[in-house]
Amino acid sequence: MNITRWVNFTWDLATTELPELAVPRHYRIALAGAEDQENLQRVINKSLALDPSWNCTLHHVSAMVTNSITRALALETTVRLVLRHGTRIIGGTLLAADVTAPEHLVPGPCVLMEYRNRGLGTLLLNAALRELREAGLPRACAVTREGSPVARFVYPKFGGNSSPVAPLMAA
Repeated sequence: MNITRWVNFTWDLATTELPELAVPRHYRIALAGAEDQENLQRVINKSLALDPSWNCTLHHVSAMVTNSITRALALETTVRLVLRHGTRIIGGTLLAADVTAPEHLVPGPCVLMEYRNRGLGTLLLNAALRELREAGLPRACAVTREGSPVARFVYPKFGGNSSPVAPLMAA
């Protein structure tokens, strides 16, 4: 049996320096309304399902991701941050702007596979942390699978610190 190990990344929003990052002119990052939830959910599902690093465990963790999204959407303070290419949503995340939320980036910056490796995940993370800071949160956290590309290349940016999450889930 494989063990899926999870890590919790945290950012101290009071001290973290978030540089101004230029969004390429073909793209736009903005808050979206409830009318975009279905499209955002499709993008999140597709970005995880088509990511080879998640393929082997997705059927085991999809319930966890769905539960996190459901919990986040139940909070009145949750907002949708989307990345658009023209009018098409190509990435995004939910931001639970509640100090008591177990996660603030749910499920974290998700970008469709055909748009990866362009720095768009970093742009989404930066925008998400800015939004959470502006909402008054002193810190932000996000949970991901240990060793995943986001854990190795995206979340360590802007002072993200990781710690193991217990208990471990079997996959």
